[in-house]
Amino acid sequence: MDRLTAMRVFIEVSDRGSLTQAAEELDMSLATVSRYLASLENWLGARLLHRTTRRISLSDAGQEALPFCRQLLELAQEIEVVTGNRRHAPSGKLRITTSLSFAQAQLTGAIVEFQKSYPGIEVELLVADRTIDLVAERIDLAIRITNVLDEQLLARRLTTCRSVLCAAPDYLQRHGYPATPQELSQHSCITHAFGSGTEYHLQQQQQNLRISVSGQVFSNETAILRQAALAGGGIALLPTYYVVDDICSGALIPLLSDCKPETMDIHAVYLSRQHQPQALRLLIEFLAQRFGGELPPWDKQWMPPASKV
Repeated sequence: MDRLTAMRVFIEVSDRGSLTQAAEELDMSLATVSRYLASLENWLGARLLHRTTRRISLSDAGQEALPFCRQLLELAQEIEVVTGNRRHAPSGKLRITTSLSFAQAQLTGAIVEFQKSYPGIEVELLVADRTIDLVAERIDLAIRITNVLDEQLLARRLTTCRSVLCAAPDYLQRHGYPATPQELSQHSCITHAFGSGTEYHLQQQQQNLRISVSGQVFSNETAILRQAALAGGGIALLPTYYVVDDICSGALIPLLSDCKPETMDIHAVYLSRQHQPQALRLLIEFLAQRFGGELPPWDKQWMPPASKV
């Protein structure tokens, strides 16, 4: 039995949840796919899939075997490259997760640009407003914006995430501009349920400030906060990666330019360096070059003068 081919068949079936779809993708007959799966199960001495007339799911043994099969296929491709056999361009499928706002504003475009150079690499992008378990969800890469990382995971810092206090012209015409950070407590502020919450952390002239704020709109999703701000719902503290175009167009007006909101780091987070798929290494390096540096590309478009440090 060609064990590498059998592993490739197993991976396709598990990814697509269908023997028929896997057979079409691999240009094999359904019978051939079934024979490869049976041979792999006989070799491993365990059932890898639960099969019913309606669906296919991984068994416990299959869940354990799947990441190792992926690693073995990637390792086989790397060996071919090292030994001078370059018939196979980088390929494979990556599962990536990040927040909706970062996916919309920055990551989706970066992935499409990356795939122009590596068309053989497929990407499944999952967006969530929570921290996803990389092992349980079979995630290859998470782009996380935080200053607190899980010590059990590996991370590469990509760049800095800065935020800006801003509001729509309509809101400012009706309620005026805050002249000092303390006046924010007198305004309607659009707040993040799990982020800044009801307290803004600001720095003014080397002094750290904690300003309590309140408002009528709050959400656990940054995309909702941006829409509320654009609609004139109040003052919001939003990441510059998401609102730089709104600020440049005048749809949102930056406020209190002498105050710097707390910054966070943007990280590429993954499980292991050992037997890391070539596709994943290439993507991480691409993102580091695209977003890298203390001043990311979106902040080069616009930044308050007091924040250019």
